[in-house]
Order: sequence, then C-alpha cells, then structure tokens
Amino acid sequence: MKTWLAIFLGLGLACPSLSAATGENTWKARPGPWGELEVRTVYLEAPDPLLAAVAKPNAVTRWVFEQMSEGGVRELLQRHGVPAPMVARLLDPASRTVSDNVVKLFPTVEELASMSVATRSSLYRELAKSPANEYQRDPVYILGGDLEDWLADSGLSAEQVALFRKLLWNRGDALAFSDIQALLTLAQGPEETRNTFRALTRVRSLLVELKLPLRVERDVFLEYWSAGMADTSQLTFLRSMLRRRANQSIDITHLFPNLPRQRVFTFPELEWGLKSRFPDCHWTSLNFAAATASDDYLDTGKAAARLLGAYQAVEAPYRFGDVLCFLDDGEGLHTCVFVADDIVFTKNGDSVLAPWVLMQLKDVESIYRRSPSTRIQGYRLKR
Repeated sequence: MKTWLAIFLGLGLACPSLSAATGENTWKARPGPWGELEVRTVYLEAPDPLLAAVAKPNAVTRWVFEQMSEGGVRELLQRHGVPAPMVARLLDPASRTVSDNVVKLFPTVEELASMSVATRSSLYRELAKSPANEYQRDPVYILGGDLEDWLADSGLSAEQVALFRKLLWNRGDALAFSDIQALLTLAQGPEETRNTFRALTRVRSLLVELKLPLRVERDVFLEYWSAGMADTSQLTFLRSMLRRRANQSIDITHLFPNLPRQRVFTFPELEWGLKSRFPDCHWTSLNFAAATASDDYLDTGKAAARLLGAYQAVEAPYRFGDVLCFLDDGEGLHTCVFVADDIVFTKNGDSVLAPWVLMQLKDVESIYRRSPSTRIQGYRLKR
C-alpha cells in the first residue's frame, strides 16, 4: 500500500514476522494434478526496525478534492449521502482550506464514525480516484472476508478495535480501512502508537502444504509441478517425494523455482531503492521461472513486450507457472502467477510494504476488478 509509508520507497525490509491468528482456519484445496493441499492463513507484519524509522502521519484526517469548486464539492458530498450537518460543518470557511482549485476538508473522528457504510464506501471510492487521497487509494485490505482473522493478535486496543469496525468500507468485494489518522488518536503512548502502525502493515498470505504420500498418479504430479520443463532443477526434489510413504507435509514453496522460493513471504531489500522503484507484479510474474531476475520488467513497456512476445494466450484450466493478467478495456491492471487450485503467487504493487505472498485468486480479483468488464487472461511461456 502506498500510504503514509510512501517515503520508504527508498528502503528495504528484512524478513518479516509471521503472526498466525488464534483459532487457525484450515481448509483443503480442490483435488487436482497438484496433489492434496492443505491451506491456512498467516499475516506478515513490518518488523520493529522499520516501524522505528517510519515518519508518522499527522493525526488529522484530510480529504482532498482537486480541480473542484467549493460548490462542486458540496454537490459531490450530498450526492454520496454525507449528512447535511456534516457537509455544512466541513465547508465552513473556518474549517476547510481552498487553494488553486483544491479543496481540503478535515472531518473529525466523530463525523467519520457517524457515516453509514454505504456512504463511506461510495465517497471513498470517489476519493480513491486521486493520488492526493493516499489512504483511500491504497487502503488496508481485510481479505478473505474474515475480519476476526485479521483482528486476532493485531495488537490494537479494545477501543481501537471498536473504532476500526465502525470505519470499515467496501471496495468491491473486499473490506477496506482508510482512516489511519483516526485510529492513531486513540493510541495511548509510544507503545500503542507502534502497535497501531504494526497492525496497519498486516498483509494476509497463505501457507500451503502438500500432504504425503501422494494420492495422484506420479507422472501427473511430476508433469504438473515441473511445468513441462525436463531440465528443471526441482526435478531431483520432486522425484524424491515420489518415494515417500510416511504421512507428512511439505511446504509447496519448496517446489517453486529459485527466485520465487527466495522471495515468498519477504519484502524488498534496501538496495532496491537504488533502482528508483521496487519490484511490482509484472517484475514478479515475468521473472517467476527465470534463472536470473531481469530488471527490464520494472519498465511497464518492456514487461508488456515480453508477455506478448514470449508467452502464448491460454484459457483455464491453468497450470503451474501460468501468468494471469487482469485486463480492463485493453489495459493491464495486474499480473500474478498461477500455482494450484485458486492459489496464486503475487506482489500487489511496487511499494516497499507490498510483500511477495500466496493468495486466493478471488481475493486478488477483489482488489483489481475495476469494472464488470474486467477479465482474466492466462499466458503460458512458450517452450
């Protein structure tokens, strides 16, 4: 997310801490050539050294309306259902600022909490269209539809949890939270402030384990995870698993090519800041099977040329290593890599706080589906 931590586009992160929720939710993936998979959730959090260096935002919520008159802002607020008394207070000359066709409003915590979910969702989707409203544009996502899972072990105080629940909004099919400043007003002292920031860096990932012994045909399993590459370095390990008879589990990231195996569950390192930008989804997807990562894919144009030139379009069912591209009106919104069932490997954005994670495809779609016409196109590397 590119919110108050945008200043850290010049920094990297060490391996993050993992915080599993209480009452762990575990489920089985659908059967397939990938074998029997067991899935659970885990949360990645920014470590203390990063939190200690973060420049904290002002604890005053701000809404920015660019290239709009005061009358236009009034009409917009009314159209989205903001209560009339709140509109009047926000636009009071003593409360708002106007400069060069930019109107800035400063709602109080009480006003924020008074809005309905429908009003907040409608208004925040409008605010998210402008980069000036960074918290609405890149909110904290509560994915998987499980708010309790996200809140468990979050470190937020009971009062903050109550406010957090009140200030949630719907961004497509995902729950989102943007009022970081409001939450900070409830932090009592440095420790609670630190815990608040840590909680708001939480990113949900999946832990996926392959259950042994195999319950699918060995040739089918080997073909799937080697992705048709007879010379893959993973074949030795894959074949060794075929001989296992005891009941045991293996993390499927051990089956990944070298680069994603090293990156999954981690954040970009410090030296990435020297390259002007951090890896994004396209860099991640196109380097998935590469022996050596190419930074050419940090350039969107070069990434698109690589995808269209070296890959062929394919339809579902997808197989391990296929690149899934979210398209809307010809524009590529996001790419990720298919792993198995509905599980993908992804990096959501080029922020330093966007780690490499495993997600359900439906959760990725809840973030990147821009309109009813948004669709997913699969691409497979030509051999």
